[in-house]
Amino acid sequence: MLEAAIDELPENFPLVFLLRAVEEMGVAETAEALEVPEETVKTRLHCARALLRRSLDHHTQAATPTVFSFHLSRCDRVVSAVLARIATKL
Repeated sequence: MLEAAIDELPENFPLVFLLRAVEEMGVAETAEALEVPEETVKTRLHCARALLRRSLDHHTQAATPTVFSFHLSRCDRVVSAVLARIATKL
């Protein structure tokens, strides 16, 4: 999901994010590699992180209702296991 979100970033943002966050390059080193001012690196990284947060939040909110879905059959199985465990403690 993160890789897909990085791929969706606007031009210039993915490279700055990858160099800074993944490759752990410093601001000056990234600026030199991209031939841009250090302030540009900082701004692009800030924007990239904000866009990634929004994208990942959107995707996780959509998927959340299906995570660990608790269907009736699973509920019966869990309740039976808990009651059996309680019975052994008594």
